[in-house]
Amino acid sequence: MNSALVIIDVQKGMFLDEAPVFKGEDLISTLQTLLEKARATGISVIYIQHNAPAGKPLEYGTEAWEIHDDIKPIPKDLVIQKTTPDSFFNTTFESELNNLGIDHLYLAGIQTEACVDTTCRSAFGKGYKVTLISDAHSTWDSGELTAQQIINHHNGVLRWFADVYPSSKVKFEAVEPHQI
Repeated sequence: MNSALVIIDVQKGMFLDEAPVFKGEDLISTLQTLLEKARATGISVIYIQHNAPAGKPLEYGTEAWEIHDDIKPIPKDLVIQKTTPDSFFNTTFESELNNLGIDHLYLAGIQTEACVDTTCRSAFGKGYKVTLISDAHSTWDSGELTAQQIINHHNGVLRWFADVYPSSKVKFEAVEPHQI
């Protein structure tokens, strides 16, 4: 299998002081470790970046829209722009995966019950093998549930669509140089 680490919507606007994402520092630390492991084995790294309309927290082109400084892409990484919770809908994501021969997606990012969930289900429906990294996605408290409850719930429910493992159990397989 040819794999990619997919980091969804980890943008500066998700870490604002007035309403930071749940356990944001832990999330960034986990993503940094995953990025090191992915790059050491040569698997593709793909960032998904949400483009919100004017006046919204992730408004295209604003500082809040930028990918978080502590996990910035390097030149060989791909950055895919999207405008809906589904990373595949009206984007170049699937064609880029096809061009790279990728058939296994390791998913991480924000927001658990929206973009991570939707992309996971969509990838499964398109025939990709999906691994959801259980400690590498996050959200905010809702009116009814805490962020941790939402994360736990989705780690359980998404087992129908993905293998679900913590980052400590994720083993990226090295890619042969001619495949990069």
